[in-house]
Amino acid sequence: MTLSDWRRQGPGRYGAVPEVRQGRRQPRGSGFEAAACNGGTRSGGALCNGATMDSLLFLCARHLVRHESDFRRALAILPSELYPVLFSAAFLDRRTLVVRDLVAVWPFPVLSFQRLLPHLDRHHLHRPKGLPRNLCVEATIMAIVAHLRQTLEDPDRGMSERRCCLRVLDMIDLPHDVPAGMSLWSTTVSLAKACLEVSKHQNEHLKRGSKRQKGPSGALEPPQSFSVEIRADLFVNSTSFVVLRDALQANTTSLLRLKCRDFHAEELSVGSTVTLLDSLDVCSLRRVDLRFNNLGLSGLCVVLPHLTKFPNLLSLRLPYSNVDVRRFVSGTDASLRQLAGQLGSLLGLKELNFGSSRLSGNLRNLLSDLQTPLESLELAFCSLLPDDFNYLRQSLHASALRKLDLSGHDFNEGRLQPLRQLLEKISPSLLHLDLMECRLTDSQLHYLLPVLCRCSQLRCLGLFGNLFSTPALKVLLEKTVVLPHLRLVIYPYPLDCYITDHLRPPSGSGWFFEDAVDRARFNAAKAELCQLLLELGRSDAVWTTNLPWHGAPDYFDL
Repeated sequence: MTLSDWRRQGPGRYGAVPEVRQGRRQPRGSGFEAAACNGGTRSGGALCNGATMDSLLFLCARHLVRHESDFRRALAILPSELYPVLFSAAFLDRRTLVVRDLVAVWPFPVLSFQRLLPHLDRHHLHRPKGLPRNLCVEATIMAIVAHLRQTLEDPDRGMSERRCCLRVLDMIDLPHDVPAGMSLWSTTVSLAKACLEVSKHQNEHLKRGSKRQKGPSGALEPPQSFSVEIRADLFVNSTSFVVLRDALQANTTSLLRLKCRDFHAEELSVGSTVTLLDSLDVCSLRRVDLRFNNLGLSGLCVVLPHLTKFPNLLSLRLPYSNVDVRRFVSGTDASLRQLAGQLGSLLGLKELNFGSSRLSGNLRNLLSDLQTPLESLELAFCSLLPDDFNYLRQSLHASALRKLDLSGHDFNEGRLQPLRQLLEKISPSLLHLDLMECRLTDSQLHYLLPVLCRCSQLRCLGLFGNLFSTPALKVLLEKTVVLPHLRLVIYPYPLDCYITDHLRPPSGSGWFFEDAVDRARFNAAKAELCQLLLELGRSDAVWTTNLPWHGAPDYFDL
């Protein structure tokens, strides 16, 4: 898999059509930690130093939820304090009936997946056989739907019994099983359908003669006292557009409301994109990610004005937007100036991604209207020129950049010195640097090493797809050992490990195939690096060629 393929596939957690995306060939794992040399175990494609033991309380909870019929009878006498650990245990062991019963009488106003399920990754290798966990997510959603329907029909039902107090279901950062779990796409569809089901039942109930009167505007007023808000990241494409649009537009009156934190849209028209953006809650949105939408400069100029109403928008990602300023098209300069002005109106913006937009010589024109410095800037495969690197070095962003992606640029053509000067300028703040598929050679790596070693806060370094030998990688490891926070290095298959002895890479990227690697040579090179990590006391660092398992950390995780 090449870097371009991996970028186009996108993060697996929100693939548009999960079945198709999961069907793509995944490269064999080749990541390692020095811990592996001390008997570390693989978990989720990484090597780790061992697992944290579960508490006695959690082990007892797992035993209790295994007996679903007995659990239901005992639920009424269980103290509320046990509900969180019981929910975690039921979710881990896929006890959908227990999940449903717990949610139906949840005694707290908030149910947060992020707080209750973070430890589940420790059980990646030891999942019990049976139902996939996505059914537990579905059970949670359906239990809320059932609760709202029952309360709507009979508000006084069971006043003397334990009742559901849930007001917020927080599904943000929901752990996603691969391949058996729910992708963000399928989660979004399930949530939208649930909202529409509640809205439909609510309208039917009111039409049947509910005592609840219409509001001053004639619209049906929802009984606010028992509505539920769902906080989630949403992913939509052309297939799921209609159902999500209808659910969001029902938000104003529905008992079940969606609030989106990170909004991801793929392969949507300008009009569909604007429709959804105008339907999102204004205060909850922090990221907009629009990719493969073929918007072009003109389309972006239509969409961006609709983002100014989001006061907490921090991240704007626009990769593969079909922007190419090199084309001699009438109005390009005017559209670029208009787009720059609209970016400048996003006052809180901290992350910007224009990956695969051809911006040659126009980076100043694009970014000069921004009023506050960016902390994350992704310009992979943007055909930047030396003047673009020089501008970035002198801009207000240089002192604030924590993440920079300049992958896909050929630094053989007068760009190497501007790159080094840029890295020197941003070295005090830089945490994450990607220079993948840049055709860097051993000599160019040697030229950049002094400035790389001055990036004292660097945590992640992406160098996959470059032209390094095993000796050069060993020098890189030895020199960067002085960087105490460097925990992840994604390095290329060494040139001396390819099957063809005198490999002549063709022009352009895309030739770095694992199938062309001599496994015996590569395993030997990997062992050398592993041993070197141990000798240098860096057992905490991960050096890997495995992009899918060790994808780039998100800006918000830095």
